This record gives sequence, C-alpha cells and structure tokens, in this order.
Amino acid sequence: MIQTFEVLGGPSIARKHLPQLRKALARLGLDGMIVPHEDEWQNEYVPPAYDRLAWLTGFTGSAGAAVVLMDEAAIFVDGRYTLQVRDQVDEKLFAYRDLIEGGVAAYLREKGRGKTIGYDPKLHSPDALERLEAAARDGGATLEPLIDNPIDAAWTDRPAIPKAEVVPYKDEYAGESAAAKRKRLGEAIAADGADAAVITSPASIAWLFNVRGGDVARTPLPLGEAILRADGRADLFLDPEKVNPALRQWLGNEVALRRPEEFAEALADLKGQRVRLDPASASAWHFRTLESAGAQTKRGQDPVIAPRATKNEVEIEGSRKAHARDGAALSRFLHWLATEGQSGKADEITACGVLENFRAETGALKDLSFDSISGAGPNGAIVHYRASVKTNRKLKRGSLFLIDSGGQYLDGTTDVTRTIAIGRPSPEMRDRFTRVLKGHIALARVRFPKGTTGHQLDALARMALWEAGLDYDHGTGHGVGAYLGVHEGPHRIAKAVNAVPLEPGMIVSNEPGYYKTGAYGIRVENLQVVTPPADIDGGERPMLGFETLTLAPIDVRLVVKTLLSKDERAWLNAYHARVAQVVGPKLSGEAKAWLMDATAPL
Repeated sequence: MIQTFEVLGGPSIARKHLPQLRKALARLGLDGMIVPHEDEWQNEYVPPAYDRLAWLTGFTGSAGAAVVLMDEAAIFVDGRYTLQVRDQVDEKLFAYRDLIEGGVAAYLREKGRGKTIGYDPKLHSPDALERLEAAARDGGATLEPLIDNPIDAAWTDRPAIPKAEVVPYKDEYAGESAAAKRKRLGEAIAADGADAAVITSPASIAWLFNVRGGDVARTPLPLGEAILRADGRADLFLDPEKVNPALRQWLGNEVALRRPEEFAEALADLKGQRVRLDPASASAWHFRTLESAGAQTKRGQDPVIAPRATKNEVEIEGSRKAHARDGAALSRFLHWLATEGQSGKADEITACGVLENFRAETGALKDLSFDSISGAGPNGAIVHYRASVKTNRKLKRGSLFLIDSGGQYLDGTTDVTRTIAIGRPSPEMRDRFTRVLKGHIALARVRFPKGTTGHQLDALARMALWEAGLDYDHGTGHGVGAYLGVHEGPHRIAKAVNAVPLEPGMIVSNEPGYYKTGAYGIRVENLQVVTPPADIDGGERPMLGFETLTLAPIDVRLVVKTLLSKDERAWLNAYHARVAQVVGPKLSGEAKAWLMDATAPL
C-alpha cells in the first residue's frame, strides 16, 4: 500500500525540542530564530529530514512558520490549519498567530526590539527576507544569517537524508531530448543578456535533464542544483549515492556531474559573469553567495518554467493514456462506492485503500500524486482535509462523500475529484451540486482568444453559485506536470490576478466547489489541456479552448436536470459517451455494466 495517513504531532514534541533550540541559540549569542516550513528547494512536499518546523513544534501542515524567542514563541498558520495546530502544538509554549494577516513580519515589529534573531538564509527567498528585514528594522531588531542551522545539530534522531537513485526519463515519454532542451534554453539565457542561469527547482532539474528521482513524497524529484550556461553546457550537482553509470551515460559529455559540496565553489567561479536566478525559487543564500563572489545577479523567472508548462504533443498524448488508465481504476472504485460503499459500513480510510488498490492493479502506478482527500459528510467541507484514525468517518446514508485523488504514471500525472451521493441526497445537496457542475461545464466549454489569463476565466466557474448567493474560497484551477508535480505553475485559474496567459499545451485543473461547514462538501474536478487556436464559423479571430483529459463518470443522481441548459446537458452526455467509449473496454463484468448505466444519456 502506498497511501499513508497523516500522523499527528503532539504537544510533547515542542516540550522536548524547544528548550534544545533555545540552548543552541544561547551558545550562539542569539535572542531568537525564525523557523519557516520551507526547505532548501522550496518543495511543496517537504521531505521529513528537512521538515524543521515539524521537529520543533509538532505541526505537520504544509504551510507555516515559527519564531522562537528566549521567553516566548509563536507559530503561524493560515486558515486551513487553525484546528490542526491546536491539536498538535502546545498553546502554553507557542502562541497561535495568523500566517497571512500580519504574519512573522508583524511579530518582529511587535516583539523584536533590541533582539538579534537568527535565520537560515537557505530557507528564505530574497524577496521574503527583504520584507522580514524591513519589519525587524521597524521593530528595533537585527536579523543575523546563520552559516549552520542549529536545529540540524540538535536533531539527533533526524530521518535519513533522501538519496534515491536518479534515473533517465526516456525521450519516448519526454518528447524532446535533454540536449535539445539545454540548447534551446541556453539560447534563451543568452538572448536575455546572461551568461548562465542557476537552476534550484527540483522539478526544473528533472525536466531539463530528462531524469526523475525519489527524494520527495508523491513527486518523482531529485534534490539537487544545476548551472546552465548559455552554450547549453551544464553542471549538475547530485549526491554521488544517487548516481549510477547509466545516468552518467544518459547525461552525456556536456553535463558535468559534481558533488553538492562543490556548489558554493562553483557559484564563486561565476565571478564577473551575469547570472540569472529566480527569486521565487532561489534562496537569499544563492544571491548573496554570487554577489559576494563578484558575479552580477540578474533576476528573472526560472527559464525552465514556461517550456515545462507548455507540454509537447508526446507529453499530451502520454497524459491522455495515463488518464484513460486512471479512469478505469477510478470507475472500478466508483462502482464499488455504488454497491458496497452504500452500506454505511465503509469509512474514509477504507475507501482510500480500495481506490489505491485499483490504481495499483493497473501495474503502472508509481506513486500517488498527493495524499488522497477522502471526506465523508462534514469532513468533505474541509477543503484540505486528510483522513486520520482520529478523524475517520463512516460513509453514512443520506450524506455526500468527496474523494480528491491522483496517480503518478510514467506517461502522466492525474488529479481528479468526484462527489458521490451515499444513499438518497437532499434537494439542497442536488441543487448545490448542479450549480458546481454548471460552473465546471462552463469552464470546460469556453473558447477564448490568445493572451487570455486564468483569472479572466475564473468567474465562469462561479456564476451559477453566485446567482444563489454562494461561492468557494479556493482557486478554480492549477497547472499539472508531466510525471512531475501535481501542482505546477506559472499559470492558474483563480480570482487572484495572474499575468500568465494560457498557452496551448498547458494542463490545468477545472475544480469549482461548494462547502457547507459541518454538513458536506462538493467538488467536481477534471484536468484539461489548452488546445491550439482554431477558427469559429463566422468568427474573426482564432480561439483557444480546452480538451478534457480526465475520464470518469459524474454522479448524475446529484444532478437537477431542469437546472441544466440544453447545451450543458449535451456536454455532459457527450462527456459520458466518451468515458464509456474509452474506459468501457478496460472494464469487465459488473463494473462494466455499471459504467454503461452510469454514463447513459440524461
């Protein structure tokens, strides 16, 4: 079984570790320290060996920070974790503060006067650090960069540093050789007026060199750094234990494999050169090391991000195959939900295990793409819910069950959410579900001109909810990688302004929702790829659109047919016909018969 469930921390962790950190700070002559959740690579999923915030506080959420002073401390979380932080962190040791409203900066202004507070420059972006330094000055504090992180020395039972083998990712999946990518991006670096670019994102390294690893949970990433030069040559810094002869041969003569300990020296060797770095992913340490050596730093987006986001035809076709395979596993699970899952005996954790087994039985599953969100009844209203032994609920009749899950396959990454009626749904549930579905269909059907951004489309997914005085508080769509991260930029669909236009080949989720606190949650999510410009009869401009990739039935028992327009019913019937056509041949017996019934026209 690959699926794991969140192991809650506990107040005892902070009681043990907080005094250890304070002793270390006293030895360094410091009055405090900032401890962010981030690791050195800005990973979405931080490997246990780098989750210093969890070691210190016991908090295991995906976003947060702490500030430790000698006589007090605070932990900062956003609205997703206000309940979890109270379960995991002792309020007698850490005050609970809001990460977004005020955050660490406000705390430094309030509490920092006369204090020298340490920080690890490898864990802060330059922009974020500038904001903290300004706040510290306002509060009369001094921020002190640390050469070594004192938590690492105190962490005597630290999990092993991840050293998974780095393996070639064949061109039959990548669709372009690594040499061609390096040449193309090197030319772009030169055109930008730089001599080299420092690549710090593990996802960018995996894509650029056509390799994959296993250092990060749920994402096939190798931890490392790289220097890409304008002529296409590169230095790749990997732990030697991750490297085998096959990898050396795969990378070729124009890629120098070097040890991570040599990275700082390699940056210093860029003296006098113009070096491009992305302040969103490179740390303050990278910038300061280069500038101290006499290099000219040039701020700019990681040159890998845009080409990585615009998938080539091989990657898109791979995604189609992955979604067809994944759709068959999900359809088997939905059949299970429609039969055994209706008994009232199944629970959230059981359901996760059943779905994972179906995915594993494809023989192609490498990992889940994220820990499944399996929410029954009121737990479904918690957007980022994770089932645990403590919170596990039965799938009771008369309730809704929300399952958000995905798989990692060599040919693609999937992410899909379905909301299922357990027993007979109420009229309110059906109304809300249909409004969510209307928004989903609007975003699936839209045609739009080149240059359109995701935030310009976001309202389409919300209009049917807005008409009833309803809304949801998360984004509508995020980018997805090609056997990489399930959350990938730079594009997105959300209320927040995003200047990145949607381009052909970009894969993005379509996931409007509705959540009634204490009652139920609804979300309908498919992945879709932006299609090339095409003419519309009588139109004046070619228009882009979306091709839906995800293939799995939508629960029509929750649909109020009279709320759907003729065009919306036509879309749903056509979608279900395609599901039956592609997924049907992959099923047999009762599951296939159920699928044919579940995808019958309205």
